[in-house]
Amino acid sequence: MAVHIRLSRAGAKKKPFYRIVVADHRSARGGRFLESIGTFDPLREPVRFVVDDERLTYWRSKGALPSATLDRLLKRRAIATAAAEPK
Repeated sequence: MAVHIRLSRAGAKKKPFYRIVVADHRSARGGRFLESIGTFDPLREPVRFVVDDERLTYWRSKGALPSATLDRLLKRRAIATAAAEPK
């Protein structure tokens, strides 16, 4: 079974809110998933991006692949946290 880590849309029309979920690659975007590991709210200022890093590492170790969009968000978060750390 191929497992992907991806965004699942929730929220109202023109007010998106996303859950970060681990799902079988054959499931629909908003369909069944194995586990919810975080959230992404692009409308908040600043943008709110919360991920359970422990579960993300666990699923990646099992072979789950993040979607292209989620991979971009994770890289952006890593850059932001590296810049925020004192030198």
